[in-house]
Amino acid sequence: MKVFKKKGELTKFQILNEIAKQQPHLRQKDIAKKLEITVQAVSENIKSLTDEGFVEIRGDRARYHITNRGIEKLKKEAADLRKYADEVSETMNTYKSIWPAIADSDLKQGENVWLKMKEGTLYAVKEKDSAYAEALHDARKGEDVALIKLNGIIELKKGHVVIIKLPVINRGGSRASDLEKINEIYKRGFDRVGIMGTVSRAVINKVNISPDFEFATPHATIAAAKRGLNVLVFAVGNMTKSITSKLGDEGIHYTVEDVSINH
Repeated sequence: MKVFKKKGELTKFQILNEIAKQQPHLRQKDIAKKLEITVQAVSENIKSLTDEGFVEIRGDRARYHITNRGIEKLKKEAADLRKYADEVSETMNTYKSIWPAIADSDLKQGENVWLKMKEGTLYAVKEKDSAYAEALHDARKGEDVALIKLNGIIELKKGHVVIIKLPVINRGGSRASDLEKINEIYKRGFDRVGIMGTVSRAVINKVNISPDFEFATPHATIAAAKRGLNVLVFAVGNMTKSITSKLGDEGIHYTVEDVSINH
């Protein structure tokens, strides 16, 4: 839709509207203040509107009046603007109501599916669950599928976080860490592993553990735990306090394991 396509048309529309509302005692400086533009800009636009026959100046005091032609212009542009705003609102409403998921099997457009969270990812499945939606398009198993008309609640329990507290470098760092204990903790099984600090990097290199995230670890840990994933985090010294504080604020359960040899 062509709404105020030409540069300056919106300003003209606003000035014309002010003249229609406040005639005949309207001053240019009043319009400038209302629209937050210069008096010169108002003057130039009024001259243009007058030349085009949308505004006329009457009397010795140069009072501005909107003409019948100006009224028709204002009505048409207001209607166009309203229609455009409605289209934008409709687009935003549609956008907000669409959710992506992974198709657990081949799906057809319009097919009703159930929603299930698996390892932190939302899946569209055919087995009955507590939340359901409608497939917006065809999708093959493993593909992303757009879902609309979501209803119900996706059952999801928060994950648990275990924090391995490592000694700082001036207390031995990785050399003062109980690697055997770390391996025992790791064997409990975790969905994700995060690290904080250089000593953490050295430790996981020694025990051959690959991290899933190394930067913005507290944020990533919280996001993963909220999706039901259990997370193991390596943190050095007081970094432990930083992440436990954030986990506590989010209501995520955690435990801290100190693996310093001299602990």
